[in-house]
Amino acid sequence: MDIKVKDIVEQCNGKLIFGDEETVCNDFSRDTRTIKKGDVYVGIKGDNFDGSSFFEQALENGAKVCILQGIEVSERIKEQYADRCIVIVDDTIKALQQIAAYKRSLYDIPVIAITGSVGKTSTKDIVASVVGTSYNMIKTEGNLNNHIGLPLTILRLKNHDALVVEMGMSNLGEISTLSKIAKPTIAIITNVGTAHIGNLGSRENILKAKLEIIDGLKDGGTLIINNDNDMLNKWYSSYNGNMKVFTYGINNSSEISAEQIDIKENSSSFVIKCADENCGYNNSKVDVPIGGEHFVYNSLCAVSVGKNLRNKYR
Repeated sequence: MDIKVKDIVEQCNGKLIFGDEETVCNDFSRDTRTIKKGDVYVGIKGDNFDGSSFFEQALENGAKVCILQGIEVSERIKEQYADRCIVIVDDTIKALQQIAAYKRSLYDIPVIAITGSVGKTSTKDIVASVVGTSYNMIKTEGNLNNHIGLPLTILRLKNHDALVVEMGMSNLGEISTLSKIAKPTIAIITNVGTAHIGNLGSRENILKAKLEIIDGLKDGGTLIINNDNDMLNKWYSSYNGNMKVFTYGINNSSEISAEQIDIKENSSSFVIKCADENCGYNNSKVDVPIGGEHFVYNSLCAVSVGKNLRNKYR
């Protein structure tokens, strides 16, 4: 499912300064220090730097395509790198997001998106480990979960059949943007706490920001929530929409829950209890190689993902 230069030009309303529009764009980079031969370089403009100004270094290091903004390209560059491509766009960050959204549209695969005030990364990792047992998947590396990191993750898709992404935010509107790019088939909210309350003013606004993860949810998609979180439990108790909501928890009645919990210093174990006795996991014992109740919740979340994937894709 190749992206070509002509697709980038079309998706970003860009201008091809020189080069072959049929050039295939496989790997994307924003860092001239780590760019590899054949990569597409995206000159990100930040508050204190302008990545587009380093495009010559990117070309010297092997970039075959450069996506830039606000740059005049000299005749010398055109002659010296005639076998490469340069595309000029109005905004390289927006262009990166548009290219990623286009890449996502080429794949009919499960996409699991995760957000929450705390524990996003650990939840992402355990969910990815479960998904990876049945799928050739990729996931967000580290905490590259923002308006730049998420598109770069999507652009790593090649012959994969699943994607697990983490979504972070500090203000309203940010997760909505990410969700509309990733188009998740399963969206997860692990909790609503007090992180970023200085920006958002209240936990109610934090809940509102986290719920933006459903803004791009694919038709027929599922929202998975931690039903023990007070804000999510309250929201769910009054929800009357058509979206499928799937719950997990320990204390409140949920579709996936844990019983016979045994938490030790360096490990935990529990037995899965399903509201649906035919769910396939009922009464199964789970051993977690890490101590702490929050890792029990992470495991319940992963089981919830497994059940939903099993129902829809297998």
